[in-house]
Parts: sequence; C-alpha cells; structure tokens
Amino acid sequence: MIDEFLTPIRNRTWSLVSLPNGRKTIGCKWVFKVKENSNGTINKYKVRLVAKGFHQVAGFDFNETFSPVVKPTTIRVVLTIALANNWVVRQLDINNAFLNGDLQEKVFMEQPPGFVDTKQPHLVCKLHKSLYGLKQAAGAWFEKLRNVLIAFGFITTRSYQSLFIRITTTHTIFVLVYVDDILVTGYNNEEVQTIINQLNKSFTLKDLGEVDYFLSIQVRHTTERLHPSQTKYIKDLLCKAKMQFAKSSSTPMTSRLKLYGSDPVENGQLYRSIVGALQYVTITRPEISYCVNRVCQFM
Repeated sequence: MIDEFLTPIRNRTWSLVSLPNGRKTIGCKWVFKVKENSNGTINKYKVRLVAKGFHQVAGFDFNETFSPVVKPTTIRVVLTIALANNWVVRQLDINNAFLNGDLQEKVFMEQPPGFVDTKQPHLVCKLHKSLYGLKQAAGAWFEKLRNVLIAFGFITTRSYQSLFIRITTTHTIFVLVYVDDILVTGYNNEEVQTIINQLNKSFTLKDLGEVDYFLSIQVRHTTERLHPSQTKYIKDLLCKAKMQFAKSSSTPMTSRLKLYGSDPVENGQLYRSIVGALQYVTITRPEISYCVNRVCQFM
C-alpha cells in the first residue's frame, strides 16, 4: 500500500487543496487482488488505489469516457502476420498506466484511507492526472499513449483504432494496445527494441519478453506455429457456472434444441456475465459461435 501510495505522489497525480464552495468530493478505496499465471500459480499480490467513479456526475466531473479496445479479430490478424513472417511478438505491461492520463476536468477526491495528512486532514486531493476508477480514466490514458506513439511516427488504422503501424523502407512495426497490455512485433528486431526503449522513457513498463499469456489467452510456441488457447479461462468459467464436473459433448450444441425466453433464470446477472465470457471464448474456440449466438438472443 505504501509503494502504491508513493507512485501517484511521484507522478504528481494530485495536490492537496481546500475544497471550493459548491463542489463535492468523490471517495476512494483500496482494492486487493491476486494475479495468477497461466498455469494457475500466484504471480504476485496487487493493491490499487481506486477512485469511486460512481460518485461522479456526468457533464460536471467527466465528459468523454470512450476508449477503443482491441477486437478478437485484430489479435488473430496480428499474430497471423507475425507467424507468417517469422517475427518475434514482444509483450509489454505499463506500470500504473491510468496514472499517466491527463485530466481535462476538475475532480476533487478525499484523501486515501490510512494515508490522510495528519497536519492537513481537512484538505482534499485535486486530481491533475487520471486515477483508476474514474469514468474518464481509460480514455485519458489511451489519448496519452496515442499521442506518444504518433510522435514516434506511428499511425492508427481506420478499422482498428487500437492498432498502430509504422512502415518505412527498412522496417514494419505493429503495436497492439489493450489498456495497459501491449504487443509489439515487426520486421527488424533492433527497431522493435528501440520502440520499447522509447516507450520505457515515456512510461515505466515491464518487458515480459515473447508473448506467453495475453488477455487470458495462453500462447504456446512451437517451431512452426503459435498455438493460442484459453484453457485456464474456460476452466475458471466452468467453475463460475458450477459446471466443472459436467460431462463433455462431441458437438457444441444438441441438434433440434429449442430455447424459449419464458424459461426461468435464477440469476439474470450471472447469466449475462457467463454469456459475455462465452463470447470472449470464441477467440480460440470459433466452433461454439453458433450456440453462443443462440444464448445471446436471451440476454
């Protein structure tokens, strides 16, 4: 918690000020999470200071919240191009990515629990940069990263706003962005390393080497191919649905099965959550696309 608290202090994310008349503060809290590896073992324990964005008022504390996210099709296309050209796919992780986004609105937040300034407990945090939990945090971070990549000579594609490309006479480089997870690949490994070094100067990042586990997708390397799978993700989904002991089927869906919207569902929220997760499974298991489409009709 101390390390996490010092990060926004070093980054000058906020300054302590008196709350202006007519303004209200939003709260914040500490969120703890265990991050796992693809095999289910513990990678690390994470703690994050999160603003209570649900306290924000539209048009007052925030305006634009949209942030492009990578599509499953884009992931497949980039990995296919890299494999066809025998390119190395490097994976990067930006440390505290959202803390780099610049805020355009004036947002006031309570001092973090457990870290209230004893000499000035009545002051509040005026946010200069985004914080996890803010409505506009994702959009502010993406805009900051986009500007940096454009300054490096990249352009965004019309079809996929989260895919950045730089093509010159000596090299071609693709940068695929999903929030703070980034894939970099291209012809000329020296140029790829140069881009990684430049990004590290602009943001603090971790170079995770060749892609191994990206967005819950495990990537197994062989001499001739990249084999993506979502084994752990699917097993976790089965546990969530309490179907880990269910019998397997040779076909994705029973033939002549008819579904009706009048059938009772005990937990509608859980149903929608599972169906949304099944949509993500189709990245590596396209054979279930038809039956996922059917259950989506009853969301």
